[in-house]
Amino acid sequence: MPPPQYQFPPQYQPPPQRRAPQPHRPAPAPPPQKAEPAPRVEPPPAPYENDLLRLSEIMGSLALLRPLCAAPDGAEWSKRMQALLEAEGTTPGRRERLAGAYNKGYQAYALTYRICTASAQEASSRYLAEGEQLARTIAARYGG
Repeated sequence: MPPPQYQFPPQYQPPPQRRAPQPHRPAPAPPPQKAEPAPRVEPPPAPYENDLLRLSEIMGSLALLRPLCAAPDGAEWSKRMQALLEAEGTTPGRRERLAGAYNKGYQAYALTYRICTASAQEASSRYLAEGEQLARTIAARYGG
């Protein structure tokens, strides 16, 4: 006996649709769009950018270390950073880099110190000296 042959149902194909010819009309003009301002181009970094980023990082470290060791200037470091951001954060990108450096300095010591130790006091003293030197160098070289 030969094997049974199956017949598959025909595949459905919709009949072609015909449209009545219509006279050619031009496409409607798109609504006028408001011109968006071109994105602000980031200027090249200042020649003292690396020094300024290091200073921001030091200020972040001091913002954690100085209050931790009950230094009288403990509350000043975040205010000083805010002043630096207002003076030097001329573009969003630059402002973000400066704030990122500050946060990096703060977080580096937040992971290490919970109480004031001799090591925290030594780090604080070193950062005060380095920060002062950087600020003087920037001001002397680039007129701050």
